Amino acid sequence: MFRGRPCPGCGGPAVALSLLSQVMDALWALLLATLGSAAGQPLGGDPVCTARPLAKYRLTFTGKWSQTAFPKQYPLFRPPAQWSSLLGAAHSSDYSMWRAGQYASHGLREFAERGEAWVLMRELQAAGEQLQSVHQVFSAPPVPSGTGQTSAELEVHARHSLVSFVVRIVPSPDWFVGVSSLDLCAGDRWTERVTVDLHPHDAGTDSGFTFSSPNFATIPQDTVTEITSSSPSHPANSFYYPRLKALPPIARVTLVRLRQSPRAFIPPTLDLLGRGNEIMDSLSVPETPLDCETSLWSSWGLCTGPCGKLGAKSRTRYIRVQPANHGAPCPELEEQAECIPDNCV
Repeated sequence: MFRGRPCPGCGGPAVALSLLSQVMDALWALLLATLGSAAGQPLGGDPVCTARPLAKYRLTFTGKWSQTAFPKQYPLFRPPAQWSSLLGAAHSSDYSMWRAGQYASHGLREFAERGEAWVLMRELQAAGEQLQSVHQVFSAPPVPSGTGQTSAELEVHARHSLVSFVVRIVPSPDWFVGVSSLDLCAGDRWTERVTVDLHPHDAGTDSGFTFSSPNFATIPQDTVTEITSSSPSHPANSFYYPRLKALPPIARVTLVRLRQSPRAFIPPTLDLLGRGNEIMDSLSVPETPLDCETSLWSSWGLCTGPCGKLGAKSRTRYIRVQPANHGAPCPELEEQAECIPDNCV
């Protein structure tokens, strides 16, 4: 302890306490500033967004699910191919609506299997209230056919520059398309326009292989995975095209930054009969070849013929999938072979 001479004009202990109080106040302010700065940073070492506080975007979802591009088991009725409502959020990096390789939440499961959005909306609301990680929830009307468009507007800012959304494939067991944590901020500026091709994903909660499969829960639950032309590797799968290296995009999303007031934007009117929003650009639709598929051979029939001579027997098979778009044609459906008659005449 310092025991120097007392300073006649220094005020003694009162001054010492005052100086200590000032030092503590400075340290406390520094601590709060540090914590506040850390709370505003993205997790996982993501780049910090320093763009202007607000940006507004128009999101346009385009369905490209046509019978030409996806001829196998294409749903024509009860129900025909269509898209559910779009549900999405603008959020920070400490929230994830869905991500490939992770387990779907209860809300995503309800949405992917049944098209029910209430549970997922409650999850979004809870993330916004408790973690302050969701800035805005947005939605767009359904598309009543496999090919068509729907639109929505959304708002992002520096703290919540990520966008995620899901759209259910109808009909399907638990299949959907969407984007996961798409960042619209590039350092100190907002992206003016971005387009993303979308591919089908399996929520990992239902084990159906085809568009019209009955409910068959996946136990234990699997993770969200992308469906490809060869995975799941099963001929019954509606997206199984072994001749393709990759599936063509089943949908596309485009986000364009808006300059005008959002009140001036009039969303397109959707034709509920499925005509007004059809994509007319048929030249850009890829033709996916679909090979003929047949059943297994039946058992051989009876060997018939005269006594003392060779007879004949036959077996048949039937067509399960008709070829399309220059796919491999169907083989012979009946086969005969020589045999020795069992009951000759």
